[in-house]
Amino acid sequence: MTAISQAQRDVALDFIDLDRYPIADLENNSGAAFLAECQHSIEAKGWCNLECFLRQDALHKMNAEANALLPTAEVLRVKRNIYQGAIDPSLPDNDPRRKEFIHSAVQLADDQIPAETGLKQLYHSEILTEFVRRVQMKDQLYRCADEFQALNVVALQPGSGHAWHYDTSECTVTLLLQAADKGGEFTFLPNSRTDEDEDREAVDRLLDGDMSHAQTFSRGAGTLTLFRGGYSLHGVTKVEGSHPRITATMTYDEQPGTVIDDEISIRIYGKRVEDILASRKAGISG
Repeated sequence: MTAISQAQRDVALDFIDLDRYPIADLENNSGAAFLAECQHSIEAKGWCNLECFLRQDALHKMNAEANALLPTAEVLRVKRNIYQGAIDPSLPDNDPRRKEFIHSAVQLADDQIPAETGLKQLYHSEILTEFVRRVQMKDQLYRCADEFQALNVVALQPGSGHAWHYDTSECTVTLLLQAADKGGEFTFLPNSRTDEDEDREAVDRLLDGDMSHAQTFSRGAGTLTLFRGGYSLHGVTKVEGSHPRITATMTYDEQPGTVIDDEISIRIYGKRVEDILASRKAGISG
């Protein structure tokens, strides 16, 4: 992809600090060097962290939109294992991978975020999608087509965190809209599994409470983070203080039209989505 022409202009050019992060031209000079740095970070560490990715006015806009929408969101309290699926009954009773964790958050699914919001416009930016593809070094990359999973806003209230889990797709992009007063740090075990295998020793050690091989870092509001969430076990430490930690999660996939299994959607989003899916099935069967 060459430099973006004026005719191809989209919202990314108004929302992103392009002087610092020249994602609109990744072929030339500073853009090419920046892309190479991001690619190296993903390869070497499993993540790429871009502080102050948003312009301040864009950050204020998206944070205000999220805070306005969150009172309409559900408070989810979901019990799930690290794979966001059912427990494998063949595992021994004392196997750490049989553990289920309580995830408690205020969460907006994609279908609850209006199309006119800056956040959804940013997610649908072709420039941003192309940048994510190039950083991940994929031949092709698409925004997730799932009506619930594609774009989420998650607020972790003081006293809560995000339990250990793998994401349902390889490439996960998060945008921190509001940082916690204290805590709320992103913690993960880089490249703990592949499509064929899992580093069970490292995973079991982490689930037993040994954090010595995990990576943890703090981020400020406006930070964009790209990481291999489908291949790196990860979570968020307990939020402290008086304000929630608010994050947008953008999901991508190498295949077009990707949707998530109903069982996983119900485990992630709870009763509202369960009722929607049940109603559709009843309508089809009726």
